Amino acid sequence: MLRRGFWLYVWRVDAGDNTLLYVGRTGDNSSPHATAPYTRMGQHLGFQTTQNALRKHLLKRDIRPEDCNSFDLIAHGPIYDQVAHDGADRAALMLKHTPLRNQVGAMEKLLCDGLKAVGYNVMNTVACSWSLSPDGLEKWEAAKEAFRSEFPELR
Repeated sequence: MLRRGFWLYVWRVDAGDNTLLYVGRTGDNSSPHATAPYTRMGQHLGFQTTQNALRKHLLKRDIRPEDCNSFDLIAHGPIYDQVAHDGADRAALMLKHTPLRNQVGAMEKLLCDGLKAVGYNVMNTVACSWSLSPDGLEKWEAAKEAFRSEFPELR
């Protein structure tokens, strides 16, 4: 949970009568950074409007995060390590970062859609048209198997 890199994660929120899920990933779209899930946790529930997606999804359902019973963050990774920031300029780093981000983004969509397909109450939708490489497909199968320990209906 503390290592920087490309991770998949699922928030499980006990909101009284509802158990809600939110699917996400680490690995920025706009910068060559891939943070740790631990870092991302606080951002999701904070007040910075560009980072608090989980808070926004709960509020859309008229659920105040402060009123929820519990939050569990289930994470798998790092699927890929963060790109080494070895003094290269931003453009060079993005060239290395983007293919990894795209692979994990495709996995994020598969995880989100897969959980929804078997009846989990997933709050968000992942809009992504990236496809998996053979290596990515192998990593996706490992990730899916890891998430099945918490979400056994996932196929």
